[in-house]
Amino acid sequence: MAYDRCVATCDPLHCGLILNGSLCVRLVVGSWVAVIPVQITHFLLLAFADTRELQLLHFWLFLAIYLAALLGNGLIITAVACDHRLHTPMYFFLLNLALLDLGCISTTLPKAMANSLWNTRAISYSGCAAQLFLFLLLISSEYYLLTVMAYDRYVAICKPLHYGSLLGSRACVHMAAAAWGSGFLNALLHTANTFSIPLCQGNALDQFFCEIPQILKLSCSDADYLREVGLLAFSNFFSFACFVFIVVSYVQIFRAVLRIPSEQGRHKAFSTCLPHLIVISLFISTGVFSYLKPSSISSPDLDLVVSFLYSVVPPAVNPLIYSMRNQELWDALRKLLQYTACYNIIPNLAF
Repeated sequence: MAYDRCVATCDPLHCGLILNGSLCVRLVVGSWVAVIPVQITHFLLLAFADTRELQLLHFWLFLAIYLAALLGNGLIITAVACDHRLHTPMYFFLLNLALLDLGCISTTLPKAMANSLWNTRAISYSGCAAQLFLFLLLISSEYYLLTVMAYDRYVAICKPLHYGSLLGSRACVHMAAAAWGSGFLNALLHTANTFSIPLCQGNALDQFFCEIPQILKLSCSDADYLREVGLLAFSNFFSFACFVFIVVSYVQIFRAVLRIPSEQGRHKAFSTCLPHLIVISLFISTGVFSYLKPSSISSPDLDLVVSFLYSVVPPAVNPLIYSMRNQELWDALRKLLQYTACYNIIPNLAF
């Protein structure tokens, strides 16, 4: 209609010639076809490489990262579960974090490895919905759990005399369940809303896994797009509240640590807080940059790298960060390995 008014006003003598009946019909039909939702059966994910050699190189690289994440998180889970000395609130939350990291990296990386190995980009519609739901569930729960872990460190350092009463076993279970439950509700809300939006801009996603911003680019109208953006803003409000809580907690922690008279006491306090602070910083910085970076610097290659940093790197390096200066965890792992070695040797000696 804007084109019709433009021709009628700027070139009235040729209006009847330019906008004849057949052209008007074609323009109207074309506008209808452009917004008709397409029945999508599968999506095409972004490939990491175009050549076969690079695809296989990416496969082996992803396999090494995945196995390292499985080994590191699996050892933490086993050590915490088997060593009674680690049955404390801090290690209970660490066990939950390791479980979330395992689930998070297992949601995205195996599909990317399979696509690189079999030289394909396809993921089914239902598979994409399941991947998005599980990824949102795990990534949201991990963020809420990191908030709970900040509270655990705050109570341990700033209120040590009340640690047992504030963080008893029942309270820890309730807080961990709240983190998982909040992640589930967040994932259910966004997945249901995202996949209720009509899509008519093709089925190619500029990402190596199903992600909300990439799916929204395929929506038919701005109204559907803005509805999900509104939900994202609502969720980000709670995420920002958690971020403020984490910052305030660590301000109080550092103030308390600096008041500790002995250098050994300050060192011990910092050694329990710094790994958690590093994990939070890595998680938040990469995630925020991925979703809030300016569109002027956005590109498929940059989006791919940033999403890899926040979805794959933290689950792989978290075990290393937490165990690097944690003597209790190393002792538990050493004891576990010695027990396993003895268990394997004794049956052989019997024969």
